[in-house]
Amino acid sequence: MKLNDAQKQTVAKWIEQGLRVAEVQKRLEAEFGLRLTFLEVKLLIGDLNLVPKDLPEKPPAHPEAPAKAAPPPPDKTAQPAKGVVVTVDGLPQAGTIASGSVTFTDGVTAAWYVDELGQLGVMTPQKDYRPSATDFEQFQNALEQALSNAAC
Repeated sequence: MKLNDAQKQTVAKWIEQGLRVAEVQKRLEAEFGLRLTFLEVKLLIGDLNLVPKDLPEKPPAHPEAPAKAAPPPPDKTAQPAKGVVVTVDGLPQAGTIASGSVTFTDGVTAAWYVDELGQLGVMTPQKDYRPSATDFEQFQNALEQALSNAAC
């Protein structure tokens, strides 16, 4: 996916205005007709050397700190104020780069994963289940937060 210079400048303005990754994703589709996954938008923002205001910057590495092997991290949980709960597996499921679970505000729990192509998948226990748009947006935001915390 290639953006021209004007589109890159527009994305940079959106980030300066404080838009979150999910909001940039929606705008790219609405204004440029580009339908990208959440992860693709996050990678695009990184390629443009932009840092969304909703993502904490990584602290500088301390070279004097001794490097030691750490055990796999425990599952991490992110929960926004509205009640959607996201957990990230300490060790991703086979064939994925990240996995975990999400519990939506209606109590339905689903498994999620990001595959090796960077695409997000959600597996619900009920075949026709669809979370509300608000729940899914909260899920994306909580997932973004949990994954950025796990990467630190």
